[in-house]
Amino acid sequence: MPDRRPFGLYVHVPFCSSRCGYCDFNTYTAGELGGSVHRDTFHEVLATEVRFAAESMGDARREVDTVFVGGGTPTLLGSHGLNAVLEAIRGEFGLAPGAEITTEANPDSVDERMLAELRAGGFTRISFGMQSTSTAVLRILDRTHTPGASLEAARSAATAGFEHVNLDLIYGTPGESDDDLRRSVADAVEAGVDHVSAYALIVEDRTPLARRVRRGEIPAPDDDEMADRYVIVDDLLTDAGMAWYEVSNWARPGGECRHNLGYWAGDGWWGIGPGAHSHLGGVRWWNVKHPSTYAGLLAEGRSPEAEREELTAEQRNMERVMLGLRLSGGLPLDAVSDDAASRVPDLVARGLLDPEGVERGRLALTLRGRLLADAVIRDLVP
Repeated sequence: MPDRRPFGLYVHVPFCSSRCGYCDFNTYTAGELGGSVHRDTFHEVLATEVRFAAESMGDARREVDTVFVGGGTPTLLGSHGLNAVLEAIRGEFGLAPGAEITTEANPDSVDERMLAELRAGGFTRISFGMQSTSTAVLRILDRTHTPGASLEAARSAATAGFEHVNLDLIYGTPGESDDDLRRSVADAVEAGVDHVSAYALIVEDRTPLARRVRRGEIPAPDDDEMADRYVIVDDLLTDAGMAWYEVSNWARPGGECRHNLGYWAGDGWWGIGPGAHSHLGGVRWWNVKHPSTYAGLLAEGRSPEAEREELTAEQRNMERVMLGLRLSGGLPLDAVSDDAASRVPDLVARGLLDPEGVERGRLALTLRGRLLADAVIRDLVP
């Protein structure tokens, strides 16, 4: 019987104009690439893997329900490049009726014309890296856009006809005040978006930000302050009519990101691009990271896959619990082992799991549970 679960494609664009001090993603500036690959033709390389993926799936190939183009800064490919990749997907796989097609963007990498061309090409959703509207915070993060650029870009996207617009926030940056965060959230709401993602700043090893923290130039983020900031975000977005549906994501009704929901639900997806990860039928694999190696393999007619693993039943269930628990709907009580279930009453007593949900046979996090989600998961996945 054919697989009827939602199927998505993730496309990774590994280019950035400059590197943000906190970022450890698989991205490269033009200087770092040294001319080994070129942005103006990289859409052709991505389209080659799209064709490879379709051929590899054979009879299991099916229409795509969601496409998410991430990075990096995908809009550095221009509307022509992004639309060409989407056209390759449409031609090789087909798009399901009502397919959600998302691209990430930096606010200073788009203009009204590009947004209109992306919308005309079939993109339905756009996600801007806003991070903050505090000049000081943006400076610490090495962001190149001005505080108001994200808000202007979000409004322009709505005018261009995008059905859904998201703004990404980062909270807990050294030097950020509660009022800085409140203003950023209020500005995002005022921009009229229907989705906000908010992530705690993580100081990743081998980043410029980590080196600054080690040298004592700026303080490391404080866990208690992070928790307080999360509550600020949740309160303000809830008051504005956005409900949390995943620990770091809030949306107006119908604004939820279907592609990301597919990840959290354990659906299948194929990752296109350098370093992109894929998951189909309990098998997970990932591509080589460097764009020139990736492009070279495809030019030789070879798979860009670096490694793969077949998940055991235990691993699959563990991931189901870890991911499902992050969703507002939680997961069925019978998804955890009997041993883990015996700890549920204590988690309820500690205010981490919703008691009414447990009565209905569901494990759902309370606000306090969201703040301590990792600890709850450790209790339920021994």
